[in-house]
Amino acid sequence: MANAEHSGATDAETVRARLRVARLGLWLIAAILAVRQVAVVLNTPDGERLTDLETWVGPDGVLHVKGSLYDSTLFTGTPFGGLVLKPLTRAAEQALGWGWTFGTLLLVAALGLVAARALPHPVNRRTSLLAAPVAISLLMLSLPVRNTLYLGQTSIMPVLLVLLGCFAVRGQRAGGVLIGVAAALQPTVLLFAPLLWFTGRRLAGLSAGVTFAACTALAWLALPHDSYTYWVHHVAGTGLGGAADGLANQSLHGALLRAGLSGPLEIALFLVLGAAVAVLALRRAVRYAHDGQLLLAVAITGCAAILISPTTWQHQLLWVLLAVVGRVGRRASDRYVWPVAVVLVMTLPAKMMLPNMSSLYPLRDNIVLLAALAAATVIPFLSRTSQYYQAPIPAEYAEPVPTRFRRVPLLPFLKRVLNRPNLLLELLLIRVTYAAYQKVRLAATGGSNSEGRARAEAHGQQILDLERLLHIDIEHWANHAVVKVAWLRDFFDFYYTSFHFVVPLSVLAVLYWRRPVDYRWARAALGFATLLALVGFWLYPLAPPRLMPALGVIDTVHGVQDFSEPDYGTLTALTNQYAAMPSLHFGWSLWCGLVIAIVAPKWWLKALGLLHPLFTVTAIVATGNHWVLDAVGGALAVGGGFGLACLFQGPRARTTVTVAAGAEEEPVAAGLGGGRSGA
Repeated sequence: MANAEHSGATDAETVRARLRVARLGLWLIAAILAVRQVAVVLNTPDGERLTDLETWVGPDGVLHVKGSLYDSTLFTGTPFGGLVLKPLTRAAEQALGWGWTFGTLLLVAALGLVAARALPHPVNRRTSLLAAPVAISLLMLSLPVRNTLYLGQTSIMPVLLVLLGCFAVRGQRAGGVLIGVAAALQPTVLLFAPLLWFTGRRLAGLSAGVTFAACTALAWLALPHDSYTYWVHHVAGTGLGGAADGLANQSLHGALLRAGLSGPLEIALFLVLGAAVAVLALRRAVRYAHDGQLLLAVAITGCAAILISPTTWQHQLLWVLLAVVGRVGRRASDRYVWPVAVVLVMTLPAKMMLPNMSSLYPLRDNIVLLAALAAATVIPFLSRTSQYYQAPIPAEYAEPVPTRFRRVPLLPFLKRVLNRPNLLLELLLIRVTYAAYQKVRLAATGGSNSEGRARAEAHGQQILDLERLLHIDIEHWANHAVVKVAWLRDFFDFYYTSFHFVVPLSVLAVLYWRRPVDYRWARAALGFATLLALVGFWLYPLAPPRLMPALGVIDTVHGVQDFSEPDYGTLTALTNQYAAMPSLHFGWSLWCGLVIAIVAPKWWLKALGLLHPLFTVTAIVATGNHWVLDAVGGALAVGGGFGLACLFQGPRARTTVTVAAGAEEEPVAAGLGGGRSGA
């Protein structure tokens, strides 16, 4: 009995120690992100940072206001906001810049702490301890906060004031006053007044409305010209900070203008849609507030405030990030879709979220608006009374495969899940990962244009010398042999340009649908292989044979190159021409061939799969796009990818199915062409 109690106490102490380490690590990450954001702002040259505040800069480097706040249209705040900030105009420019930056940083930290405290109960101790640094880190990474730090805007203040009014201060009157001040800084925040009223906090709602009216009247008395300019001439901010139909305006009004509507029709449609969104969002927010999810109710109302505002610039979109607290989905595998989507939308440029296709431009240009609209009106957030709120349907796991090594898998918690992963989450992560891969690959040029070219060509000579030593320098011979046969040249050009993405995506699609466990295994190996290839691109920029002027290789795919131009025309704008080692063209094809050979149930399917890397290696050499040793590097990257997948997660799971009832039971391995396994 004593031994059992001692063992239990030891386990509890171990858990607490791990929790302390995790919390310390998360706070360290939050601190690093904060320092990085401040460093980026302070290292930006004067005149390019805090541009909204610097509209008040006087000739002697001292901030002061002359004339209207809206003369330059860069100041997008309300007249009350200008009145609040006016005392700062007596500060020296440099001191105000530093003070504003660090003050904004403190506001972000306070916002993260209040948001973490406002999480709906029941919240276990581990979550409550880790929530604050995670919240602050997400805020630091978010585009609205980065934009606010860069511009010197006040958009964090309304969000913080609302959260303080709802969760921190005592008494309805004090909370209402804070929310009223927030509405005076951002008018559509007044939408929180009816939320307070319909959730039983009528005194707070009334106080919010009265405070808003009082602050606006005070600003009108103190700054009558600016108040008229803002409320009448600019119609509550329209026309300030940029064109209302610009991509930065993520409101319904901006979306309608971008769709080509204008005039009375657009205004009428905007008013009707805005009213519908406000009513529907308030109904949902009231329901979730009564359910005990007040932070989610605040996020929904804030998203509605974004949508119904005539102009909502990037620094005013922080409300969408708060919607990450909503829980969606009955299955555990679905639970991460909404928060991951929100975090990606709020931290990454829209171009990384969707492919660069003209048909997707309307979706890409309004992606934050659509996220806010979804949160406010349609996302089916779970109620706390739902049986799935705390306990979603768990995932099924395959039995672990015994290994020869004690430390394999290195991360045993990464179990082999039997259930098919959520398709939307997979597509989202694949797109974002590939966009990041493109950016890193393009950035790995090895220096400036001239320096990078010289270094890449020097590496190309090294590869050629090594191949001559090994007697495998066949690039020139293969290239000219193929060029002489028109149909062969056309075939390899087509193969090179057409199958690089089609085959890997097809293999992933078939595995996803028919073999979920193998899909996760193969996807992990492909990801690790691509990561290793990026390291190779960065460390060893290499000119392919077609970009070696003295070699005489004909570029059959891209056409004749002008070697007098360091960037080779427009090609470099599309991709890094010196990312040749290792060859991912061959690496990805080899991954396809190995996966098909391993999981396919029939020998002819295995053979067909292995033909793909054979044709690919021939194509990349014959078209002059890669050296033979590039293919060797690609093979090593793929081998390393499979090895890392095994190291971290263990060997590939051996899933089995049983024959029909009444027949002799025996395990039958399900292959690429077999039925779904464990899904």
